[in-house]
Amino acid sequence: MGIIYIGDRAVGKTSLAQELANPRNRYVKVTNLSYQGGKPQATDDISSTYEKPLQIQVELPTGIKSLMVEWIDTPGEIWRSSWQSNQTHKWESFLEKLAGSEGILLILPPYREILLPQVPDPDEYITQKQWVNRFDVWVDFFATRCTKVRHLLICLNMADLFISNLKKEAGMLGYVPSGSQMNWQQRDDYLRYKTNYFYPITNQINKLTKSIDGSSIRCFVTSIHNRELLELPWIYLATYLAK
Repeated sequence: MGIIYIGDRAVGKTSLAQELANPRNRYVKVTNLSYQGGKPQATDDISSTYEKPLQIQVELPTGIKSLMVEWIDTPGEIWRSSWQSNQTHKWESFLEKLAGSEGILLILPPYREILLPQVPDPDEYITQKQWVNRFDVWVDFFATRCTKVRHLLICLNMADLFISNLKKEAGMLGYVPSGSQMNWQQRDDYLRYKTNYFYPITNQINKLTKSIDGSSIRCFVTSIHNRELLELPWIYLATYLAK
């Protein structure tokens, strides 16, 4: 069992992974990805999956913890029965890895209605309705295929596009070894119930919590422009799953 880093294409997974390898880190670093060597490229074939291992080290008060992560990039076609029939081996391999994972990071893009007024070309982002419909697919998938997952992290990415004061928000949510302002439960409650970030899918998240018995589902906001928010999901996973 391991940790899966997943999400649809064009949600910023590559940029997040690349920025995580930035040597100007705080508590998290990637040991097998070169920051200066260029971004890892996903396959150009939109009908194929792309997989890459990530070796991550996290500095906790109890010592350096290691996380082995499998980064899986999926095409939109993967959810079509025709793709699953024509790509049987890839589909079965995908299901096997997801079904055996202990931790999953699901990276979501922001939806159009949540964007800050100054964001250029808002029409390039999906609408809230499309965003909710897409998340419904993930809910059904996780509920039936990932029953063994212990920790599911739902990360709303590109937080700099929908949070006006990113530094202030990160200061409140951020990790401090000697004592953070919030514990993990308080962070999740704040993001899920006291902001509008995850409001459109609150019912789906609650449904998923009931469907995957014994699992912990947490919400995070991430951005390549803020190291504290970028590292937070990995610190959480290291706290509970690292060797």
